[in-house]
This record gives sequence, C-alpha cells and structure tokens, in this order.
Amino acid sequence: MKLDEYLNEQHVSFERLPHRMAYTANRVAQLLHVPGKDMAKTVLLRSDHGYVLAVLPATHQVDLLKMSRELGESHLEMAKEEEMDKLFPDCERGAIPPFGSMYQVPTIVDETLSKDERIVFEGQNHEEAIEMKYQDFENLEHPRLGHFARRI
Repeated sequence: MKLDEYLNEQHVSFERLPHRMAYTANRVAQLLHVPGKDMAKTVLLRSDHGYVLAVLPATHQVDLLKMSRELGESHLEMAKEEEMDKLFPDCERGAIPPFGSMYQVPTIVDETLSKDERIVFEGQNHEEAIEMKYQDFENLEHPRLGHFARRI
C-alpha cells in the first residue's frame, strides 16, 4: 500500500517534501534544511525470532547491544538489503517508512524522537520525504519506545 493512501485513509495530516535524490537520512535532512535530530531513519534488524523496525534520529546509529537488551534477544543483527526488498516490496531499497505495521513488522522508536513535535522520514522512495506530527505517527503506529540509539 502506498503510504500517502494509508495516511489519507486514517485522516492524518501530512506534508510531502520532494527533494533531490538522496540515499541517507542525513543527506535528506540537509537537502530539506531539517535538523538531523528531527529526521527519522529506519533500520531493519533481524533476531532469532524475526524482524523489528528500529526508528531513530538520522544523527544516531543503533547500538545493537542496547537493542538486544531492550528486546530480550541474544542475537540481533542488521538485515540484508535483499531481506528489505522482500519485506518492503513497494519501497525503494533503503527508503522504508517508520510504519512497520503496514508490513507486519513490529516498530520500536528511540525515545529521543518521541520528544519531537514533528517527524520527517523517507516516503517509500529516495526523492520524497513525509512530515507529520509525531503524536499522529504514534497514534497510528503504536510503536514500542526504547533507548537504543547512540550519537554517530
């Protein structure tokens, strides 16, 4: 399903932010003149029990040890690009929105993002981002909150 269709069906206000082609959340933030701490990036992780979608500020990276503890998993690693292609067939590689529920993947958000009034993230491709209220995102996605990100 297209993300914009989903948001419209849920009657959520959002803004499309077109930008030049960019492959990292930090670069998208630069192009859109958005502080990196307000730009959300998604990282697909794999454990022995399945996948989880981690959402964190572009200025941070996933601390796998902290995340393992957070999830109670003994083995956790970043998923391969081929796995992303399979799980998110309607997204360009690496342009996964923070709505794991659309793909039957649990979502966990680093608590630093939950303090933001607005959230900006890739909109299923590398040429458009979406901006919306963080509270609307949380109300739709019901993500688990955690503390697993560390500054790059």
